[in-house]
Amino acid sequence: MRALTWQAPGKVEVVNVPIPQIQESTDAIIRVSSTAICGSDLHLYNVFGPYMDQGDVLGHEFMGTVEQVGSGVGTLKEGDRVVVPFNISCGRCWMCARGFFAQCETTQNTDFEAGASLFGFSKMYGQVPGGQAEYVRVPHADFGPVKVPDGFADERALYLSDILPTAWQGVKWADVPEGGSLAVIGLGPVGQLSVRSARQQGNAGKIIAVDMVDERLELARKWGAEVIDLRKVDSVSEAIFDLTDGRGADSTLDAVGMEAHGNPVAETVVKAVSKAPDVVARPMMEKAGVDRLDALLTAIQGVRRSGTVSVSGVYAGNANPMPLKDIFDKGLRIAMGQCHVRQWTDELSEIVFQGEDVLGLEDLATHRIPLSEAPAAYEKFMKKEDGCIKVVLDPTR
Repeated sequence: MRALTWQAPGKVEVVNVPIPQIQESTDAIIRVSSTAICGSDLHLYNVFGPYMDQGDVLGHEFMGTVEQVGSGVGTLKEGDRVVVPFNISCGRCWMCARGFFAQCETTQNTDFEAGASLFGFSKMYGQVPGGQAEYVRVPHADFGPVKVPDGFADERALYLSDILPTAWQGVKWADVPEGGSLAVIGLGPVGQLSVRSARQQGNAGKIIAVDMVDERLELARKWGAEVIDLRKVDSVSEAIFDLTDGRGADSTLDAVGMEAHGNPVAETVVKAVSKAPDVVARPMMEKAGVDRLDALLTAIQGVRRSGTVSVSGVYAGNANPMPLKDIFDKGLRIAMGQCHVRQWTDELSEIVFQGEDVLGLEDLATHRIPLSEAPAAYEKFMKKEDGCIKVVLDPTR
């Protein structure tokens, strides 16, 4: 079968690999119909080289049709359409029983002191082959996959795999007071869905959206946000204060993560570490990694005193300088972490699988292309070229 594979930092390639087989009784084999490129895939593309092996199959946002199930899977049958959460959780362990599916103790990666395994996401998270492929083996298929009702296009269901629950959780964790204000930092796919999730959840009386790309700002404006173009202001936090009676937003949401613009020194360090030999780079990342923190610092600076900072963006460094005095003095609450996808899928399915596409999911993708064109799409998505907001790959083409 064809699959998109990591080859080296900044290089991915579609190659032929063996079709996956059932290995455990709780496995299923899925024939992939749609799979997306996520901002987190760009971390693998650029940063996580020390945790990748040549030939690793990428992709953690995917859906398709069940081809085969193991003897222990009683919830699925051949022919079912499913969307698969990006984190792999058993549904039964101590963590899963409490809804902390991203910390599943059955698939936890204790050798790397990391949480639950993820599809297509490096040694740190289990090195499980991902879904940017024609077929994928889904472990713990007796719990993870979400059935897609008849009559709904892939475009409606696909984002339940990651970016929609990630955005939904980010807004929930932002704890916006009734009628309060939320500032979303970064308007990639998660940021866009955070704006829409905030509207759907209903608490936010004012939604502020921050970015530097014209089409992303315009799309957020279309969904009711007041936008700040960071190219046109001296200080984003001051611009947020100007829109919130000089006090700051009640809640802020960092939807960018470790590859934010704004710190060329940190960018140079990150790129240098990612290309160093694994034996050198991995200890550096684990003990002295430095992320680009501009989005997180903006979220901290732009929130009001006694407000909440929610972090959906991924961070990986352990030596990041943080303004602890400001965080403490302002009395901030910070909520962050990998999305517990299955904690939200029942609630979100009721919203997604209704007659009206109230979250605009069918129109989010700006590029729908064959799997064979994925390498060029990675570059386009990374460089934000050609109005690229979200890329969906079709492995059947």
